[in-house]
Amino acid sequence: MFACRTAHVGRRTFYYWKPRFITGGYAALVSFASAAPKHPARTDAAIEAQIVALRTAHPTWGKRRIADELAKGNAWQRVVSPNTVARILRDHTLWTATAKKNDPSGP
Repeated sequence: MFACRTAHVGRRTFYYWKPRFITGGYAALVSFASAAPKHPARTDAAIEAQIVALRTAHPTWGKRRIADELAKGNAWQRVVSPNTVARILRDHTLWTATAKKNDPSGP
């Protein structure tokens, strides 16, 4: 459909919003109730402090090792995921992106 291609949206999305546009115009498209959470769940401040302390004490440990160390202290129940550890360290400027070991574009 031409309108979908012009607006860069899928057909389902177009037909989902079309009745709202017909009844209320552009104003109806601007104000809508989002189902997305306004404040997604964040990691507890105490756990963030543990992650920062582990990274500071052991700068060579990566996100998986830190996540495993936290799990070890919690009867091997996962406390945070490795990606959450990386996000927290990035927020505290303790994590920088490094090249992958098997990167084909590398030297």
